[in-house]
Amino acid sequence: MTPRSCPDEPGGMVTIPAGHYRIGSDRFYPEEAPLREVQIAHFRIALAPVTNAEFATFVASTGYVTVAEQPPDPRAYPDLTAEQRIPASAVFQPPPPSVDRSRPQRWWALVPGADWRHPQGPGSTLDGLEAHPVVHITWADAQAYCVWAGLRLPTAQEWEVAARGGLVDADYAWGQELNPQGRWMANTWQGPFPWSNEQRDGWFGTSPVGAFPPNGYGLLDVCGNVWEWTSTPWPVDPGEQERRIVKGGSFLCADNYCLRYRPAGVPGSGVNPQGLSPA
Repeated sequence: MTPRSCPDEPGGMVTIPAGHYRIGSDRFYPEEAPLREVQIAHFRIALAPVTNAEFATFVASTGYVTVAEQPPDPRAYPDLTAEQRIPASAVFQPPPPSVDRSRPQRWWALVPGADWRHPQGPGSTLDGLEAHPVVHITWADAQAYCVWAGLRLPTAQEWEVAARGGLVDADYAWGQELNPQGRWMANTWQGPFPWSNEQRDGWFGTSPVGAFPPNGYGLLDVCGNVWEWTSTPWPVDPGEQERRIVKGGSFLCADNYCLRYRPAGVPGSGVNPQGLSPA
């Protein structure tokens, strides 16, 4: 997940008015249903996802170490081998065309040394990516950033209301058409996922924040690019690990596999959330 802009930047926050809003969708995945009306109090939300440069400022100010930079907690994982205790994070790696698409683990690799500073693993850097959203961010990392910035994570309902930009029951943050007048409106995957990204939107991986048009509230990157954390728990069975709802989809969402780069969208199987958007 990726945080949104610091509140002390000019124009860094947008106020969403209180009111009755329609959220959810009956047209796509069952976990988005039903289409329903909610009452939301007014709230502020950051204009854009937090960039690598902004997250670096947070780390420099606090000395914070992200979860991906730390070895697994031996109290939580007592049976790990020495090799498995090396700090690591999941990295997308395109598989061969013969891969079984029902097994998303085939295109995710746990890469030792992958973290927000090294998004593709050891040897990769943030050079040229300063304006891209920070990735390899856990919910705990998102919470730490919000505390430092004097913000909080939005609820899933707040996030969706903000992402809709004032539109009512539209499929996308910009309206009902995926590509109005042939224009790409978000950083997503084009082509047969997960083998070949044709990059018709201009990007293979993440894109700089603001590379695509804002929504009706002026918010950037509410669809595509990176998934974003919310504060809302995901329903789990007793004894299962706690999870949180993420929103917005990412550059890995494709209309032929994971059409979730919509305000109502929530992740299905195989999604690796990476970003966050404080409110």
